[in-house]
Amino acid sequence: MRPPREKITPADLPNSAKILSMSGLDFMLGVHAGTLAPPPISQSMGFWTDEVEKGRVVMRAVAEFAHCNPTGAVHGGWYGTLLDSCMSCAAMTEVPKGSFYTTLEYKVNITRAVPLGTEVVATGIVQHAGRTTSVANGEVRGAADGRLYATGSATCLIMKPE
Repeated sequence: MRPPREKITPADLPNSAKILSMSGLDFMLGVHAGTLAPPPISQSMGFWTDEVEKGRVVMRAVAEFAHCNPTGAVHGGWYGTLLDSCMSCAAMTEVPKGSFYTTLEYKVNITRAVPLGTEVVATGIVQHAGRTTSVANGEVRGAADGRLYATGSATCLIMKPE
């Protein structure tokens, strides 16, 4: 589902009690279905959730001029944000009810530049889901041709509120 055109506000986001009342999978399915607000950053970075299942999240994105560095190429932070989002959201699908997660670290390898206006598919897949950490891998490929643009890995920390 593409992010809504109207600007997401803080009031649109679920509070911590709502988040903790759901499993991570249910939370991500809600975001995908549009019953929960998408992340505000998805609007400015041009990405949206396309598929959600346990251990796997697929996002689609289109890089625009606003995502460029001073030389006119897509900024590395755009790839990083997209990969962090799909990998970490995949990790979220494994988080049990009553817990939450945050990205502990991530790494990105850019293999080629995404041409502006090209739709890409970013897939995050959980490799390990433990009690306190989750590890996921991801890749960004062209939606039309499957060309590889970037790969990544992420480690997420799973926590319970104190």
